[in-house]
Amino acid sequence: MPAPAWIRGESVMRESVMRKVLVTGAAGFIGYHLCKRLLDSGDQVTGLDNLNHYYDVGLKQDRLKLLESLNGFTFVKASLEDRDELNQLFARESFDVVVNLAGQAGVRYSLQNPHAYIDSNIVGFMNVLEGCRHHGVRHLVYASSSSVYGASTRMPFSIHQNVDHPLSLYAATKKANELMAHTYSSLYGIATTGLRFFTVYGPWGRPDMAPFLFARAILEGKPIDVFNSGMMRRDFTYIDDIVEGVVRVVDKIPEANPDWNSDSPDPGTSYAPYRIYNIGNNKPVELLRFIELLEACIGKKAIKNLLPMQKGDVIATYADISDLMLDVSFKPSISIEEGVSRFIEWYREYYKV
Repeated sequence: MPAPAWIRGESVMRESVMRKVLVTGAAGFIGYHLCKRLLDSGDQVTGLDNLNHYYDVGLKQDRLKLLESLNGFTFVKASLEDRDELNQLFARESFDVVVNLAGQAGVRYSLQNPHAYIDSNIVGFMNVLEGCRHHGVRHLVYASSSSVYGASTRMPFSIHQNVDHPLSLYAATKKANELMAHTYSSLYGIATTGLRFFTVYGPWGRPDMAPFLFARAILEGKPIDVFNSGMMRRDFTYIDDIVEGVVRVVDKIPEANPDWNSDSPDPGTSYAPYRIYNIGNNKPVELLRFIELLEACIGKKAIKNLLPMQKGDVIATYADISDLMLDVSFKPSISIEEGVSRFIEWYREYYKV
């Protein structure tokens, strides 16, 4: 399988000038990988994170240590909800680009602690928008989620279809982020791009997500909870493909769509400088197949605890990435077999298993 274009040294529409980039959620899974990639490309990166206890802080700190060893990286410990701190940071640094990956993640956790999602994903995102508005940020790129498709069963999921029926508060806050971003693009001309990520996995992944939970349980000989008896399909997307997509989108500042029609409004574009993209592997995999691949790489069978469907969950995710391919010439290339193998290799090394 060929390496991604950026590894092969091919053009990815990269600007030659050094930019000042703010990455929020820098100690998180995607944030860590994105910061590293931007630094490798010569950008000056400020990483913001509050290092909360949603999952193992030690893993976040280890990611952060690696970033702090690289030239051009500065860490700021702060929360998006801290309006004064964020405003001072924007005023002090004059960022060219902001990539907002911070926020409260997790569908199931939103059933237990809904207020955390309003504080971080709504109030926090509002503060990011205000920082961009008042301090001349050229482009705001922010994390949305495939969960916004909610009750829709029309596959593959397209950015041009309606997403008005979320099934979790987490999904609702991500849809709200898209609406808030559009408002600021319309009112103030701020270029904003929302990225709907599809089931990201790989080295340095989140311990609360299925790949990590399954790998740990299989290695320890403990049962894994398999919801809907494994009859679910997910568009598992390897972290390197996610980051490559983000980098290309960062370089593609959105413009108004001249063909946008208010009589038949397109949800994925606008008369304002606003865009939405799916970033997914475009090849959904049944959960039981994913478990089989983990078993093969680990060399041990899983003990499956088959359970009914969870509230807020969906049967399948499947990304239509035609707009991503058209606008930034990118399509994920890392197969599920290769991705799982790389993830397990990292897991064994990191946890000395």
